[in-house]
Amino acid sequence: QKADIRSQVAAMEQFCLADGISVDEWIQEIGGGMNFKRQKFLKLMSRIQQGEIAKLLIAHKDRLCRFGFDYFCFLAKENNCEIIVVNQESLSPQQEMVEDLMAIIHTFSCRLYGLRKYKKNLKKVITNESDTDSEK
Repeated sequence: QKADIRSQVAAMEQFCLADGISVDEWIQEIGGGMNFKRQKFLKLMSRIQQGEIAKLLIAHKDRLCRFGFDYFCFLAKENNCEIIVVNQESLSPQQEMVEDLMAIIHTFSCRLYGLRKYKKNLKKVITNESDTDSEK
């Protein structure tokens, strides 16, 4: 993900330079577009609601949030913040739905993997504790 962010930043810098846009602040965050509890995302929402941000450029709309992008745009517009999506992909409704489903499957597979890893580590801790208790 870090390499992907670096390439997105480079592309954004090139876009802004070509269009003569000066950037006050770059915000980068690693995290899924389905996670609405990301620290920088929440801070960004708060700053928009406080009227601190007049223009927001994003590389891809699904990088900001996979679902709810229209609501985010509405919120921004209500607070006088213009959102510019640099890489507008025009997908058919079917292709967009497929990508959304793939994102959901990916998110839940990662959660399942995390739960399995947690369960495995928990078993290891319990086993180690019972070994320590039996040695006493």
